[in-house]
Amino acid sequence: MNKLKCLEKSKCNFTNILLVLNALSLGCWCVLLLLFVSVASAGRDVDSGSNDTGRNPAPEDSHHQTNSTHHKKAFPVLSFNFDHVRKPFEISLWILLALLMKLGFHIIPRVSHVVPESCLLIVVGLLVGGIIKAFDEDAPVQMLDSKFFFLYLLPPIILDAGYFLPMRPFTENLGTILVFAVVGTLWNAFFIGLTMYGVCQIEAVKLGRVDLLSCLLFGSIVSAVDPVAVLAVFEEIHINELLHILVFGESLLNDAVTVVLYHLFTEFSHKGTVTVADAFLGVVSFFVVSLGGILIGAIYGIIGAFTSRFTSHSRVIEPLFVFLYSYMAYLSAEVFHLSGIMSLIACGVVMRPYVEANISHKSYTTIKYFLKMWSSVSETLIFIFLGVSTVAQPHPWNWTFVVVTVVVCFVSRVLGVVSLTYIINKFRIVKLTKKDQFIVAYGGLRGAIAFSLGFLLPDNEMKQLFLTAIITVIFYTVFVQGMTIRPLVELLAVKKKKESKGSINEEIHTQFLDHLLTGIEDICGHYGHHHWKDKLNRFNKAYVKKWLITGERSTEPQLISFYNKMEMKQAMMLVESGSAAKLPTIMTPVSMQNIQPKEPLKRRAIPSISKSREQEIRKMLRGNLQKTRQRLRSYSRHDLMVDPFEEDVSEVRLRKQRVEMERRVSSNSAANKQSQPWISKQQLGKDNNIP
Repeated sequence: MNKLKCLEKSKCNFTNILLVLNALSLGCWCVLLLLFVSVASAGRDVDSGSNDTGRNPAPEDSHHQTNSTHHKKAFPVLSFNFDHVRKPFEISLWILLALLMKLGFHIIPRVSHVVPESCLLIVVGLLVGGIIKAFDEDAPVQMLDSKFFFLYLLPPIILDAGYFLPMRPFTENLGTILVFAVVGTLWNAFFIGLTMYGVCQIEAVKLGRVDLLSCLLFGSIVSAVDPVAVLAVFEEIHINELLHILVFGESLLNDAVTVVLYHLFTEFSHKGTVTVADAFLGVVSFFVVSLGGILIGAIYGIIGAFTSRFTSHSRVIEPLFVFLYSYMAYLSAEVFHLSGIMSLIACGVVMRPYVEANISHKSYTTIKYFLKMWSSVSETLIFIFLGVSTVAQPHPWNWTFVVVTVVVCFVSRVLGVVSLTYIINKFRIVKLTKKDQFIVAYGGLRGAIAFSLGFLLPDNEMKQLFLTAIITVIFYTVFVQGMTIRPLVELLAVKKKKESKGSINEEIHTQFLDHLLTGIEDICGHYGHHHWKDKLNRFNKAYVKKWLITGERSTEPQLISFYNKMEMKQAMMLVESGSAAKLPTIMTPVSMQNIQPKEPLKRRAIPSISKSREQEIRKMLRGNLQKTRQRLRSYSRHDLMVDPFEEDVSEVRLRKQRVEMERRVSSNSAANKQSQPWISKQQLGKDNNIP
């Protein structure tokens, strides 16, 4: 047996090594292709330039030569025109390289347990960028500029996070998330900006030309937690749901603060002076950017849900409506410089429950897997391009500025989390412990959003220094904090996420507790979270579902819909595992809801009963069946009416008690009769011994 196990292990290791080598060889092949593409395009540009300079200036002779060669030239069997497909070919090669690196990362489980995937992808980007630079070629720095990043790479990641956002823990911790996202980001931005301005005023640093507004602008870029980096690290360590939603929710909602601060300090730096009115308009701008983004996303979500009502006859285009309406919500928010991230989140949250009730299960599966695939590819490309852009850009180095930036970012994060948690715990029922505070503070990772915002800075001598400090902060948080957070979680024994399968019993108790807490709040006169949640659910059932959900699903109880989801999930798991034979052959309402018959289904005819026959049946039931003891009578302490049924019950109870008493008396008397002869003989013996 041991030999067989050793052989199996050796076979598994050998296959893993072969797969890794295959992935590495394919990756090297992709890198060589990229180099070949860049060299070929550069050489073609040089050839075209030389042909243009060496062209004959006499137009008549050249025209005569072309006419003569036109008659003599044979039909081209094979031609080469790489410029026609250069751009899509390069994009395909980059995506292929990203997928191969991701495949090779997951083949080796030992590496994935030690080093996060984002770190390895950045290293791959650094290697590819170094190879491209070694051949004196231009690296694709424009691939991670503000336009390409914010319009093409970031939306899939945010849409995937917003569409599948766990709403219950998010809404229950919304107050804590908003405090961390708004107050915490403001604290980090001003603390970092003011501290770096003080450092720049030191003569030994030699950065006295940096003004206060530039430092505050730099602080607003570095202060925000990046959702891409948080997702990449936290999903690998499987942290518990509370800590994950706190850090990830903060990274999503601090986008409005970052956008407002960035545009505010940019305008102030151009003006040079700041008034009280400008500061007040900045505060108003925050509410406009955040609430405006949420409003645009909610509008597009409602439109998308309403459109899904009419897609029953063309199921193929259902996923496209979800993707297009979400992307249009993001673009519409960006048109007005609103928060595109909050717009995408609002669109996904509003759209999902109604769209899932209308679309088919195949469309739901398509949406789920396409979003996961799209977001995974975008995340991989972001980290690879981050490494490539790091090598391609010049980096003026100032030890004091860079090191102080890294230290101040970490210190401000720790101080902000500890101080805000001290205030938040006074209002929370479930307190955040010291371990939770440490993980929240340590999990504040920076990523590609800060790097892309750095590209938007005006071109001056300070832009490259700021970019160098931003890249250093990103590398420190991703490599140092990202690699050490897993062993720290295990060392501190922080609770991890438990994969629990939902059950009807759990759903019933959850709904029961929700109704119970809502009733307690109503009795106490406290309009809390459960009260407003119940009001929103009632409004949703009474009005919104009728307009946005088609068919009988609009009036379906919550437990029935939850059971349908569980049933379909279990069926999909059985199909994916290859156990399709275990599936029941009975067509359930879940499987029947997407079948559109050509003719309406005929309902089973119920036999009609005359009223006289119905009265006879009721009379027979009253006479032969036992009367129920449930009495639906209202209680009044001023009017206690006598119930004849209660009198009958009391009489029966008295008769039972009387029978029990008679049985006890008879049993006692029989026992006395049996013990009486033994007592009399003993007494007689005593009497006979008396002299």
